[in-house]
Amino acid sequence: MTEYMGSNFTALYDACVLYPAPLRDLLMQLALTDLFRARWTEQIHDEWIRNVLKQRPDLTLFQLTRTKELMNSHVRDCLVTGYEYLIPSLKLPDPDDRHVLAAAIKTGADFIVTFNLSDFPQATLEMYEIEALHPDDFISDLIDLKPALVRTAAETCRLRLRNPITPINDYFNTLLKQGLSVSVSMLRELYDWS
Repeated sequence: MTEYMGSNFTALYDACVLYPAPLRDLLMQLALTDLFRARWTEQIHDEWIRNVLKQRPDLTLFQLTRTKELMNSHVRDCLVTGYEYLIPSLKLPDPDDRHVLAAAIKTGADFIVTFNLSDFPQATLEMYEIEALHPDDFISDLIDLKPALVRTAAETCRLRLRNPITPINDYFNTLLKQGLSVSVSMLRELYDWS
């Protein structure tokens, strides 16, 4: 996939990759690099926020709405609108995922970044010249493309974890829990351990 990546490509984030805070933070930081255009919808926001609130009673809708608003205000042209008319014509294994594909089609996305690869069959996506990518593949391809930029993005995320600042190996372990084994291996190589 790296050969197709350049600053002109667009990635639509599925709700499942925005659900875990450490992964969401890294994906947002990467969206600020201008390596690609990141997109999502209000419906995608609603989905990840609803699921976080189910699992994390210590968080409030107000807090997560603030996170959503920060995401929307910091990433240029991130919100996809006007895609709803496409939904009824789309066929996917889970009809509840059609809104994601519809938004990807509407925005001209090259990739849907998702953990749920089986929900977006390749044969269906090929008709729209879209590819579903696991976040580990997406991030590792970005590392191949611009290693220093991705390292800086990861380091920025790590340094935000204060009181005390999270040691680098602890941060890597957090990313491993997000399913980013290849990306973590590549990031480890980018750090000067001397």
